[in-house]
Amino acid sequence: MGKAQLAALARIIEEQLASGADNAVVGSWTIRYDGQKQVLYFEKCEDGFYCEERPAVIDLEGNVLDKGGPILLELEDAK
Repeated sequence: MGKAQLAALARIIEEQLASGADNAVVGSWTIRYDGQKQVLYFEKCEDGFYCEERPAVIDLEGNVLDKGGPILLELEDAK
């Protein structure tokens, strides 16, 4: 990641935390940057193996493309 992407990451984290308890970044274990898609993935998987939630996806402008959420709940709802 370059300087612009790191600045966007810092801004996104500040904005999300300021939005209150219902934000897309709290609970993240890792943050991954996809340079091709120009998005940040806020992964909520412990050690990259055990995962109960899909990652939140936020573009560099701060738009939440996918807030993420429980995988198990979604599977139960699909039944």
